[in-house]
Amino acid sequence: MKFDLLVDSRPDEVVIALLKDKQLIELHKEPHDSSYSVGDIFLGKVKKVVSGLNACFVDVGHEKDGFLHYLDLGPKIRTFQDFVERNMAKKLSTASLRNFKKQPEIEKSGKIDEVMEGGKRILVQVAKEPISTKGPRLTTELTIAGRYMVLVPFSDKVSVSQKIESQEERKRLKKLVQSIKPQGFGVIIRTVAESKMVADLDADLKNLYRKWQIIYKQMKKVKAPAKVLGELGRTASLLRDLLNDDFANIYVNDEELHAEIKDYIGRISPSQEKIVKHYKGKIPLFQKFEIE
Repeated sequence: MKFDLLVDSRPDEVVIALLKDKQLIELHKEPHDSSYSVGDIFLGKVKKVVSGLNACFVDVGHEKDGFLHYLDLGPKIRTFQDFVERNMAKKLSTASLRNFKKQPEIEKSGKIDEVMEGGKRILVQVAKEPISTKGPRLTTELTIAGRYMVLVPFSDKVSVSQKIESQEERKRLKKLVQSIKPQGFGVIIRTVAESKMVADLDADLKNLYRKWQIIYKQMKKVKAPAKVLGELGRTASLLRDLLNDDFANIYVNDEELHAEIKDYIGRISPSQEKIVKHYKGKIPLFQKFEIE
């Protein structure tokens, strides 16, 4: 079983095809000017609280305000918001959550106007991209995704992907990650972490914590609405999530994109950097592989 990834850069979009034994199994499209991707984190400003919807609309710089429902605030929103406000007021000297004081959790059946008000600045993550006349769907339960793990601020829970079936491996990974994760953060261990050694997991975790530090620093600098951390593009996200030893080739028809992808692979899996190939053929890339 071998996988090939075709990355076809076109005037308005990048089209990505995943092949399994030369057969198309996934097709993705990403506009070149896509400025709102799922996973992007913004410092936004609450524009309007709508009690009837138990939600609020948040300005994140899109032509349509983002939609944030009460249930997407998460139970720890008061602690989270306290961190955001104190950080923007420059009352915090570190991104660490080790000694950050926890506030009471909110009730699942509570009301939005008990927590949010117009004009409040808030850190949000895009859960769904803008569609047609609707703005992005937002959440304040931030997750920072890496190669082997997902870092969850203001949580202490360590969970393991259900796709890892070996109970012995699940226990090993959970014990290992609990010993190296920063205090005040939860971790979701991804399927690709199976059989990985502590050095690989520790490096991934440190990279995720660096991203949290970027968020912490950006909040002090920017003025809402502003992006404080961008998610990877569709191509890099696919590679992060899918890349394994079964990948044979990654063909890219654009020189700049080829360089970016090769650099990314070199950082997350150096031994596979050589599988990234710049396609220079006269026949269009998808036509060459008989993909409509």
